Amino acid sequence: MINVQDMIEKLKDVLSGEKEEDKIYDKDVATALEITQANFATMKTRNKIPYNSVLDFCALKKISINWLLYGQDPSSLVDSTDKYWIRYYPGIIMSAGGGAELDAEDFEQLDIPDYFVKMMGGKDMVKTIEAINVTGESMEPTLNDGDIIFVDVSKNHYAKDGIYAIYTEDGLLVKRIQKRADGKYDVISDNQVFSNQTIEKSELTIYGKVVSSFGSVF
Repeated sequence: MINVQDMIEKLKDVLSGEKEEDKIYDKDVATALEITQANFATMKTRNKIPYNSVLDFCALKKISINWLLYGQDPSSLVDSTDKYWIRYYPGIIMSAGGGAELDAEDFEQLDIPDYFVKMMGGKDMVKTIEAINVTGESMEPTLNDGDIIFVDVSKNHYAKDGIYAIYTEDGLLVKRIQKRADGKYDVISDNQVFSNQTIEKSELTIYGKVVSSFGSVF
């Protein structure tokens, strides 16, 4: 598991090189990540990485996400990260709650190392995977508000039970889909506070299958 405190210390090292002050505090890191001090404290307590904020920070400072999170020497990633990348859509929000719109905003290139390519299923699989932000609480604890999910858009049809990104009249949702014996589909929220739905086959339109997220593999 990635240690949040180790990540914070690295962020402080980066920030200390930009300021005249000798001491960098947690509040400085929170400001750099553009999150509130309250959320920052919660993040530390739960050992939860704010991946969206971290990705934005790394892009702004032009530092390696792999060095920050995994301690890898950036020079060791030249061959792999120059070769493999996936599309990251910061303007698309995949809702785990009440639905969201699909925005056609241009993608950003998210470089990934070899070990991540293997985790995704190989270099051929990476070509069809998109990284998308998640908002809402209905898929907790499997997916949390602010997570980044990896969606294989080539799997835009139901093959077996799993977590899918689907189109609905309310917008774009991420839900667990299970096929029923009567041919209908259950659209399930992992958070039991939220109600589930049953829909007809004709009502199920799939954007792609969720194959991974930061911290979890399905």
